[in-house]
Amino acid sequence: MGLLTLPPGHAQMAMRHSLHTPLAADSADVAYYGRKHGVRAAAMVFGINMGVWAFDRYARKADFAYISGATIRRNFRHGFVWDNDGMGTNMFMHPYHGNLYFNAARSNGYSYWHSSLFAFGGSFMWEMAMENEYPSTNDILATPIGGMALGEVTYRMSDLILDDRRTGRQRLGLEAASFLVSPMRGVTRLLSGDAWRRRKTSGKQFGVPDISVDLSAGVRVLELRDDILDKGWGIATEVSMEYGDRFDADGKKPYDYFTMKARLNLQESQPVLGQLNITGRLIGGEAIDTEKHYLSVGLYQHFDYYDSDTISDVSNRTPYKFCTPASFGSGFVYKWKGGGVWDVDGQAHVNLILLGATLSDHYKLVDRNYNLASGYSSKFALNLTYRKDLAALSAGYEIYHMFTWKGYPYGMDWESADPRTLNAQGDRSNAILHATELRLDLKLRRRLYLTASLSNYTRKTEYRYYEDVSSSTFEGRLMLTWKL
Repeated sequence: MGLLTLPPGHAQMAMRHSLHTPLAADSADVAYYGRKHGVRAAAMVFGINMGVWAFDRYARKADFAYISGATIRRNFRHGFVWDNDGMGTNMFMHPYHGNLYFNAARSNGYSYWHSSLFAFGGSFMWEMAMENEYPSTNDILATPIGGMALGEVTYRMSDLILDDRRTGRQRLGLEAASFLVSPMRGVTRLLSGDAWRRRKTSGKQFGVPDISVDLSAGVRVLELRDDILDKGWGIATEVSMEYGDRFDADGKKPYDYFTMKARLNLQESQPVLGQLNITGRLIGGEAIDTEKHYLSVGLYQHFDYYDSDTISDVSNRTPYKFCTPASFGSGFVYKWKGGGVWDVDGQAHVNLILLGATLSDHYKLVDRNYNLASGYSSKFALNLTYRKDLAALSAGYEIYHMFTWKGYPYGMDWESADPRTLNAQGDRSNAILHATELRLDLKLRRRLYLTASLSNYTRKTEYRYYEDVSSSTFEGRLMLTWKL
């Protein structure tokens, strides 16, 4: 434990420093925490919905929370519509809610796939019975599917923290930290008594995986031009995690390998959560593994979230805004082993987007200024690493093609539009979005690096009833990165 290792080139992190020496799970821990408690899991899902509803109804006194038998019957008779909540609510908070359903089951012995059924069940209950507004089509997709990605990542992160062998203040601190990462696992441990029960083994269901974590902080520059120079600067932070071995794809369970990157910003007028990317391998296999070449093929789940807001009245436009909370596709991982002082690796993904969202230039109703959509995407990445850990140059390119199928009536009077009943994905349109990033990491000392990155976000939206719109935004970051 605590041994610093440096595996050769990994595609997500060009230079990895492993936190621990990998260790397989203890069979006693797998058996103990693998026991299924279906009644408790279902009761927790029900309790989540009742608790959130009670808070909305009696503390917030929110209009949508005044429900009755009549509103429930009406919801079943009417069916699903596309709603008009903001992107942060629909595309992040709803998946986070789904993660609670998911982990109510995951922490009670259910697998990734079986826990997804609880997530769908909890979301369906909420949509049909817990609001007096019509059930939402986008929510029944984003909540459980996005919740599967967030849920499995937070569940495995909490597993890294817990240790059933500890006692006293150290045990209390570990349990509290795990609770913050995965609240429903914390509740389960309180209900079962595992939160204070001392055992001879650690309780880690996944053992000690090969895990690397990078923490970065520095300066971000967005839309830096002309009269908005003073508002184009901000503080940037980034957390990146790589869990498991990318170059070991055979016979693995869902999310035995995943990557996560979150960018949090402290910048005037900008959302705190600027970016969140999760890529989890569901199943994979090795196609080539020779002396010089490695290639694996797999099925992956993707959660991608990019958000920004208008910087000032001078520019009066949003730089970029798009996300895909429900996306799956094939992935290819390649490594060239014959590079001498250079390590070369890369990846490629082709995905189906079940639900996505992209910035709209015309649809602006209440908090919503984006189009709901579906489509497909492709992602490519390449890493060049010099002498294992001295320097690395990384390039990434993502393209999203999203279609908005169900529009609103042409000539819509937005002043009289009712956001509760307007059933539209957005503007009838299709959008092509490009996200490109070039990143350089230079070693300063031991695990401290200087990181410079330049990103470009390009969008072209073709509208049925409006002129096409194109936009392009550059973003730069200069940070210090500490590899834990």
